[in-house]
Amino acid sequence: MSDHSVPSGSPILTAAEMRAAEERVIAGGTSVETLMDRAGKGVAEAAWFFGGGVETQIICGPGNNGGDGYVIAHYLKLRGVDVRVAGLGEPKTPAAIAARAQWGGAVDPLDKATPAELFIDALFGTGLTRGLDAGAVNTLARLAEGARYRVAVDLPSGIATDDGAVLSPVPDYDLTVALGALKPAHLLQPAARHTGRLVTVDIGLGALDRTMVRIARPSLVAPGPGSHKYNRGAVGVIGGAMWGAAVLAASAAQRSGAGSVALSGVAGGGPAALIRKSEAAIFGDERIGALLVGPGLGRDREAAKLLSGALSCDCPVVLDADALTLAGSGIGKHLAKRTAPTILTPHSGEFERMFGTLPGSKIERARAAAAQVGAFIIYKGADTVIAAPDGRIAIAAPGSNWLATAGSGDVLAGIVASMVAQGKPAFEAAQAAVWLHGEAARRAGPVLIADDLVIHLPAAVRTCL
Repeated sequence: MSDHSVPSGSPILTAAEMRAAEERVIAGGTSVETLMDRAGKGVAEAAWFFGGGVETQIICGPGNNGGDGYVIAHYLKLRGVDVRVAGLGEPKTPAAIAARAQWGGAVDPLDKATPAELFIDALFGTGLTRGLDAGAVNTLARLAEGARYRVAVDLPSGIATDDGAVLSPVPDYDLTVALGALKPAHLLQPAARHTGRLVTVDIGLGALDRTMVRIARPSLVAPGPGSHKYNRGAVGVIGGAMWGAAVLAASAAQRSGAGSVALSGVAGGGPAALIRKSEAAIFGDERIGALLVGPGLGRDREAAKLLSGALSCDCPVVLDADALTLAGSGIGKHLAKRTAPTILTPHSGEFERMFGTLPGSKIERARAAAAQVGAFIIYKGADTVIAAPDGRIAIAAPGSNWLATAGSGDVLAGIVASMVAQGKPAFEAAQAAVWLHGEAARRAGPVLIADDLVIHLPAAVRTCL
């Protein structure tokens, strides 16, 4: 399985981008049948390692995804596996027809398929636009329930490629083998909860567009002999009404590598190493590499003045929590005169208060919002999407559901400010912060609280040095 693991920072392609990539290599002389053979052979190898060669039931659709299924059956049979194949009608594409002929074995009607230890779903993959009929849904459920191992080819049948929508009921798979590249639905909810472990098969598409990628483990740099607290990254955190949120954010900035963290507006709490300064002193300190405004800020007139003061500073600013609520639908006016990068970290409610109900997938909404206000956006959730104003997108791998806890977002905001202050460009800083946040949660384990994330951040950072 190690040969098929999803590479760090893998590109993500929409259905249209995947078709275009395939068409390019076909125009260059590679046949559809060759691409199908590579895909089926790769899935067969992954299924062999995953299931250990147990009795296998494969179900095939009428298109090229079904053709992949017939190729999988062929290669598993060559390995001595007891394989049964069932099809949803006759193959309709030349490549799928050829693949069925190569298989050469019996093909049962779909409703006659019987459960086996390993179930491989090759009904429909990339490009599905409508749900499956009741008979196919029932067959999927029956075979999945009767299997010990469940594998989906490219995508579980019943899932929309580009927005992660579940078009009809979908079983939970143990393994999904992405063909050629990841698709948005592998990482977007609700689809992602059904895919299980993700692996990829290289089918020879060559260099792929990297406008959209999966967030990778960041590369961080340890301090050198010439380092001091300011050139390691100085962060200013503007506190306010709720001291706990501001202290969490400031502590996270410290624990993720910032050399100096100054906190205003909070009387007590937090590490002794936190520097206490007035807002005016922080705003006027040219050594500050990033300002964080929002955690615990409050929503009164004084908080609004602090937000305005921060946005007037000529340094990168991270806006979170109360700052996003204060800005609301006027966020564009707040950012209009800024020249330094601004990073917004909204959850879905905050996002809609700022940008309204935008059309399209979460990716499309994030991209449109970032372009609209000229800011970098970390659109948080179970499927966190990061958007840059120039259209670049990064999507996080599914993280711990235990992150749904008070203060988790404050910690993330502090890490973002730390990454920016340490010199990472805003888009890369956002990705690094989301990755470290997720890794800290993994290390903290079940029933974590936000304070645990701060405790585990140094270990998360250590893996990136």
